[in-house]
Amino acid sequence: MSENVNIKINGMEYEVEAGLTVLDACHNAGVDVPTLCWMREMNQIGACRMCVVEVKGAKTLVTACVFPVNDGMEITTNSKKVQEARKTNLELLLSGHDQNCLSCVKSTDCELQQLCRDYGVENTRFTGARERYEFETSTLHLVRDNNKCILCRRCVAACKNQHVSVIQPSGRGFETHIACAFEAPLAETGCISCGQCIVNCPTGALVERDCTDNVMDAIADTSKTVVVHTAPSIRATLGEAFGMPVGTNVEGKMVAALKRLGFDYVFDTDTAADFTIMEEAHEFVERVKNGGTLPLLTSCCPGWAKYCEMYHEEFFGNISSCKSPQGMMGGMLKTYWAEKTGIDPKDLVVVSIMPCTAKKFELDRYEMQAAGEGMPDNDFSLTTRELSRMIMRAGLDFASLSDEGYDDAFGESTGASVIFGASGGVLEAALRTAVSWVSGEDLASVDFKEVRGEEGVKEATYEAGGLQVKTCSVSGMAQVENVLRQVKSGEKDYHIIEIMACPGGCVNGGGQPSQPAKVRNFVDLKTLRANALYSEDVAKTVRVSHHNPIVKYVYKDYFGEPGSHKAHDVLHTSYKMRPIKY
Repeated sequence: MSENVNIKINGMEYEVEAGLTVLDACHNAGVDVPTLCWMREMNQIGACRMCVVEVKGAKTLVTACVFPVNDGMEITTNSKKVQEARKTNLELLLSGHDQNCLSCVKSTDCELQQLCRDYGVENTRFTGARERYEFETSTLHLVRDNNKCILCRRCVAACKNQHVSVIQPSGRGFETHIACAFEAPLAETGCISCGQCIVNCPTGALVERDCTDNVMDAIADTSKTVVVHTAPSIRATLGEAFGMPVGTNVEGKMVAALKRLGFDYVFDTDTAADFTIMEEAHEFVERVKNGGTLPLLTSCCPGWAKYCEMYHEEFFGNISSCKSPQGMMGGMLKTYWAEKTGIDPKDLVVVSIMPCTAKKFELDRYEMQAAGEGMPDNDFSLTTRELSRMIMRAGLDFASLSDEGYDDAFGESTGASVIFGASGGVLEAALRTAVSWVSGEDLASVDFKEVRGEEGVKEATYEAGGLQVKTCSVSGMAQVENVLRQVKSGEKDYHIIEIMACPGGCVNGGGQPSQPAKVRNFVDLKTLRANALYSEDVAKTVRVSHHNPIVKYVYKDYFGEPGSHKAHDVLHTSYKMRPIKY
């Protein structure tokens, strides 16, 4: 049992756990201490100096994020001396910062801007020479503007936490900036496009490549039919951009907003997720029955797929050939749906709303052109943040919109599809179908709760027709790399592994709404968001993909059966090594 110590914070007595930092002790006591660089268990470096506090007996102010408590410590967090120090630190940060806030996509959502408001900083006393940097625009998913960087290093820590580490501080002193090795373009490095650097950036130094104007231009073109489809997790996160509690399911309001933005049809990507399960479960069962390559590695996450192509050619035989639900939905819209509606796929513009910046990269993948060469399955992929900006720009009062339902592209989706957005969700959805197929009977319970949760690695074994199916669900690339090493060494023996690049899965994707550090560090965003998806799963009439009536119909009417030649043409892809120059 941990030893406790007695301390005072702003004159009030508290008993806290020994070994806590002053910052954690203050938070536990309900006392807010501002931070910019600190991220729990990821970036604890005391660099920004915003969290300085007074400690009785200390010669100088101390940084709360790295300074441990000890028995009898007396802490003051809000003295005039502390406030003046924080204000000076903000002015110093602003002295090297591009202050064109009105044109910044992060305006009103910027942690630096909010702290300047809190401490009454309108300009800086410190002026002089300032370095100017060109935008980094080499990738399909990201724009980096080092003129807005405050060198908090949160992006560097996030990239390292993802086991990628392609960005780092470069230069010294006044010339320090964030860059790739040898100042190389980001596109020539091992970047997996996950966007965790973006979602952790406190300012506008890192943002997704915005495609909202392109989408609005398409909507304005009367010769085009513009359809949009939304990923499972978006309904659980979009509300945060409009002040709603974390974990609020806003599916109905989201659909209503999309219709008011001018899209001709609004579809649910969940339907494609059911097709993903049909193809992936079929692939898994075939491998189990016929001695195919195991473990089967899921392929729904384009960040993970890109990582595999750059670092693990030896697993090409393991990774599923199934496209992600985004790819399958776009492919089916431009083939099957276009045929049924009589729309020329050349006049069809497909827009996806995704939790992930790697989905922007995925649009350009080879074999993502089911309708023919030169016609990508999806034309544009927008993040949750981009959609929120479109809604705001259109003047829609999101919170007051009445709920509306999706248009009927293929039919109702199942509970299995909606949980794709949470870590373990793809695996659980696949097990609901695969275990039923292997055992030859419907399951008494379709809940595989052991693979759920926000832990980096979840293992479970399930019985299916006399076979003990060994499973693993893993999220976060550092954890992924560990699991792959264990599989290669023979230490671990699985039949199927779900892999998601972002910790916690798509609910914590790089395209999700930004949350300030004090929320990201002290609120369990991943669990709250995932719970919204599991609640919708339970409420669904059909919770397994293979019992979805529309799925059965489309296979009978068009694909024939899972794994057919036509299904492979539209719903599957392949992999090749991606060279890394730096």
